[in-house]
Amino acid sequence: MTNAARSYDRIAFVASTNEEAEAARKGLAARYGDHPVDQADVVVALGGDGLMLQTLHRLRDTGVPIYGMNHGSVGFLMNEFRVDELKERLAQAEPSVIHPLIMQATDAAGKSHRAPAINEVSLLRQSYQAAKLELSIDGKVRLKELICDGVLVATPAGSSAYNLSAHGPILPLNAPLLALTPISPFRPRRWRGALLPNHAHIEIKVLEADKRPVNAVADHFEVRSVIKVSARMDPASSMVMLFDPGHSLDERILAEQFGD
Repeated sequence: MTNAARSYDRIAFVASTNEEAEAARKGLAARYGDHPVDQADVVVALGGDGLMLQTLHRLRDTGVPIYGMNHGSVGFLMNEFRVDELKERLAQAEPSVIHPLIMQATDAAGKSHRAPAINEVSLLRQSYQAAKLELSIDGKVRLKELICDGVLVATPAGSSAYNLSAHGPILPLNAPLLALTPISPFRPRRWRGALLPNHAHIEIKVLEADKRPVNAVADHFEVRSVIKVSARMDPASSMVMLFDPGHSLDERILAEQFGD
């Protein structure tokens, strides 16, 4: 995708709830004009990665690009905040297209829940008892018993978030891969996860679910007391982020691996 044919005259500004971000939103709106999100050519998000994640979910499959400017505590997905020359920066920005995971979770009552995840689908122990999980890939059991605090499936865009904190690999944005990463694994003690093709269908069964309850989370959507969870990438669904030249998500992922 290129943005050469796109016009970014109609800008919508959204901000996180902190006072500084809201003040920045009002100042930028007064300077550049502010349009409703559903009428905008581009959305400028002012905050941290949490706001970017919310905005990506809000604009999923609309085709409206999102340009983030850091005005929060974490800004891996954001550009540098500057007031001047915003339209020039938008015109020169480089797009990154990302695809979400789809989580399908079944709870202990047999109810099915479906939700998209831009960063990761994670299963987390619900009590003091470690989780006991069975992992299958494309219908074949690959790990009969994983005893752990949890496990997650991360997209390339989300591989530098919770996945990185759990010692999972950082994936280049265009890599056709998913990261399957355990959280504090106890058995098998040496299993550190796997790289999977992005067309893989991952299914996770909760063993001894009554004794060892587990929650499932797709980004900010949580299901308690699950017995089975599946995750797969949805190539038909997409979102577009804009980055300043030289600061694309691929570049940020590379810089993170070399300590910049």
